[in-house]
Amino acid sequence: MKPIGLGLILAVLLGVSAYAQERGPVTNLPVPRFVSMKASEGNVRRGPSLTHRIDWVFKRRDMPLEITAEYGHWRRVRDRDGAGGWVHYSLLSGVRTVLVEREMLDLHVRPDDDAQVSARLEMGVIARLNECTLKWCQLSAGGYKGWAHKADLWGVKPDELRD
Repeated sequence: MKPIGLGLILAVLLGVSAYAQERGPVTNLPVPRFVSMKASEGNVRRGPSLTHRIDWVFKRRDMPLEITAEYGHWRRVRDRDGAGGWVHYSLLSGVRTVLVEREMLDLHVRPDDDAQVSARLEMGVIARLNECTLKWCQLSAGGYKGWAHKADLWGVKPDELRD
Protein backbone atom coordinates (compact mmCIF):
# COMPACT_ATOMS: atom_id res chain seq x y z
CA MET A 1 0.00 0.00 0.00
CA LYS A 2 1.38 3.41 -1.02
CA PRO A 3 1.65 6.02 1.81
CA ILE A 4 -0.57 9.10 1.54
CA GLY A 5 1.18 12.47 1.75
CA LEU A 6 0.26 15.11 4.33
CA GLY A 7 -0.64 17.55 1.53
CA LEU A 8 -3.26 15.18 0.14
CA ILE A 9 -4.71 14.53 3.60
CA LEU A 10 -4.99 18.28 4.28
CA ALA A 11 -6.52 18.93 0.86
CA VAL A 12 -9.16 16.24 1.42
CA LEU A 13 -9.94 17.39 4.97
CA LEU A 14 -10.21 21.05 3.97
CA GLY A 15 -12.02 20.36 0.71
CA VAL A 16 -9.29 22.27 -1.11
CA SER A 17 -8.44 21.53 -4.71
CA ALA A 18 -5.01 23.21 -4.51
CA TYR A 19 -3.25 19.86 -4.16
CA ALA A 20 -4.20 18.83 -7.67
CA GLN A 21 -4.26 22.35 -9.10
CA GLU A 22 -3.17 22.70 -12.69
CA ARG A 23 0.11 24.50 -13.35
CA GLY A 24 0.87 26.85 -16.22
CA PRO A 25 3.22 25.34 -18.83
CA VAL A 26 5.33 28.52 -18.99
CA THR A 27 5.59 29.74 -15.38
CA ASN A 28 4.68 26.58 -13.47
CA LEU A 29 2.40 28.82 -11.38
CA PRO A 30 -1.18 27.79 -10.57
CA VAL A 31 -3.80 28.27 -13.27
CA PRO A 32 -6.22 29.84 -12.75
CA ARG A 33 -4.68 32.57 -10.58
CA PHE A 34 -5.31 36.24 -9.90
CA VAL A 35 -3.03 39.10 -10.94
CA SER A 36 -3.54 42.82 -11.62
CA MET A 37 -3.00 45.22 -14.51
CA LYS A 38 0.43 46.83 -14.21
CA ALA A 39 -0.22 49.23 -17.08
CA SER A 40 -2.88 51.91 -17.25
CA GLU A 41 -3.82 50.61 -20.70
CA GLY A 42 -3.50 47.17 -22.27
CA ASN A 43 -4.62 45.62 -25.54
CA VAL A 44 -6.73 42.48 -25.24
CA ARG A 45 -6.20 40.26 -28.27
CA ARG A 46 -8.14 37.39 -29.77
CA GLY A 47 -5.07 35.12 -29.67
CA PRO A 48 -1.56 34.97 -28.17
CA SER A 49 0.44 37.09 -30.64
CA LEU A 50 0.71 40.61 -32.06
CA THR A 51 -0.84 39.40 -35.31
CA HIS A 52 -4.16 38.64 -33.59
CA ARG A 53 -6.88 41.26 -33.68
CA ILE A 54 -7.34 43.60 -30.70
CA ASP A 55 -10.85 43.00 -29.37
CA TRP A 56 -10.74 45.78 -26.76
CA VAL A 57 -8.46 47.66 -24.39
CA PHE A 58 -8.34 47.38 -20.60
CA LYS A 59 -8.02 50.94 -19.27
CA ARG A 60 -7.86 50.55 -15.52
CA ARG A 61 -4.50 50.25 -13.76
CA ASP A 62 -4.46 47.76 -10.83
CA MET A 63 -7.65 46.05 -12.05
CA PRO A 64 -7.76 42.45 -10.80
CA LEU A 65 -7.71 39.83 -13.55
CA GLU A 66 -7.74 36.06 -13.53
CA ILE A 67 -5.17 34.22 -15.65
CA THR A 68 -6.81 31.17 -17.22
CA ALA A 69 -4.06 30.07 -19.64
CA GLU A 70 -0.45 30.70 -20.66
CA TYR A 71 1.28 30.59 -24.03
CA GLY A 72 4.82 31.93 -24.38
CA HIS A 73 4.83 35.59 -23.29
CA TRP A 74 1.03 35.74 -23.41
CA ARG A 75 -1.59 35.20 -20.73
CA ARG A 76 -5.29 34.59 -21.32
CA VAL A 77 -7.16 36.64 -18.74
CA ARG A 78 -10.71 37.44 -17.77
CA ASP A 79 -12.16 40.27 -15.74
CA ARG A 80 -14.96 40.29 -13.19
CA ASP A 81 -17.60 40.25 -15.95
CA GLY A 82 -16.00 37.31 -17.75
CA ALA A 83 -14.67 39.49 -20.56
CA GLY A 84 -11.16 38.67 -21.60
CA GLY A 85 -8.64 37.57 -24.12
CA TRP A 86 -4.87 37.44 -24.47
CA VAL A 87 -2.53 40.09 -23.05
CA HIS A 88 1.25 40.31 -23.01
CA TYR A 89 2.72 39.28 -19.67
CA SER A 90 4.59 42.62 -19.35
CA LEU A 91 1.22 44.37 -18.79
CA LEU A 92 0.47 42.25 -15.70
CA SER A 93 1.66 42.36 -12.12
CA GLY A 94 1.70 39.77 -9.35
CA VAL A 95 0.50 42.47 -6.94
CA ARG A 96 -2.90 41.34 -5.71
CA THR A 97 -5.91 43.62 -5.86
CA VAL A 98 -9.64 43.05 -5.51
CA LEU A 99 -12.76 44.72 -6.81
CA VAL A 100 -15.42 45.74 -4.29
CA GLU A 101 -18.73 44.10 -5.25
CA ARG A 102 -20.97 45.60 -2.57
CA GLU A 103 -22.31 49.12 -2.26
CA MET A 104 -20.71 50.91 0.70
CA LEU A 105 -18.60 48.00 1.91
CA ASP A 106 -17.59 48.37 5.57
CA LEU A 107 -13.90 48.07 6.43
CA HIS A 108 -13.57 46.93 10.04
CA VAL A 109 -10.52 47.43 12.27
CA ARG A 110 -10.59 43.68 13.02
CA PRO A 111 -12.12 40.69 11.18
CA ASP A 112 -15.30 40.90 13.26
CA ASP A 113 -18.75 42.28 12.36
CA ASP A 114 -18.92 43.98 15.76
CA ALA A 115 -15.55 45.75 15.32
CA GLN A 116 -15.41 49.47 14.63
CA VAL A 117 -15.78 50.53 10.98
CA SER A 118 -12.69 52.42 9.80
CA ALA A 119 -13.98 53.28 6.31
CA ARG A 120 -16.59 52.45 3.69
CA LEU A 121 -15.73 51.62 0.09
CA GLU A 122 -18.03 52.18 -2.86
CA MET A 123 -18.87 49.41 -5.30
CA GLY A 124 -16.25 49.19 -8.03
CA VAL A 125 -13.35 50.44 -5.92
CA ILE A 126 -10.07 48.61 -6.45
CA ALA A 127 -8.27 47.79 -3.20
CA ARG A 128 -4.91 46.20 -2.44
CA LEU A 129 -5.29 42.69 -1.03
CA ASN A 130 -3.30 41.93 2.12
CA GLU A 131 -4.14 39.06 4.51
CA CYS A 132 -7.10 36.67 4.16
CA THR A 133 -8.71 34.24 6.58
CA LEU A 134 -11.47 31.83 5.61
CA LYS A 135 -14.15 34.58 5.62
CA TRP A 136 -12.31 37.92 5.82
CA CYS A 137 -9.65 39.83 3.88
CA GLN A 138 -7.59 42.81 4.96
CA LEU A 139 -7.62 45.56 2.33
CA SER A 140 -6.04 48.94 1.81
CA ALA A 141 -7.46 51.66 -0.42
CA GLY A 142 -7.27 55.43 -0.48
CA GLY A 143 -5.08 55.57 2.62
CA TYR A 144 -7.50 53.40 4.62
CA LYS A 145 -6.93 49.87 5.85
CA GLY A 146 -9.37 47.36 7.27
CA TRP A 147 -11.07 43.99 7.09
CA ALA A 148 -13.98 43.11 4.78
CA HIS A 149 -16.02 40.01 4.08
CA LYS A 150 -14.32 37.94 1.38
CA ALA A 151 -17.71 37.20 -0.23
CA ASP A 152 -18.03 40.92 -1.13
CA LEU A 153 -14.83 40.94 -3.20
CA TRP A 154 -13.81 39.78 -6.66
CA GLY A 155 -10.18 38.79 -7.17
CA VAL A 156 -9.72 36.30 -4.34
CA LYS A 157 -10.73 32.64 -4.27
CA PRO A 158 -13.31 31.61 -1.64
CA ASP A 159 -10.91 29.09 -0.04
CA GLU A 160 -7.80 31.28 -0.35
CA LEU A 161 -5.74 32.03 2.76
CA ARG A 162 -3.05 34.73 2.83
CA ASP A 163 -0.60 35.79 5.55
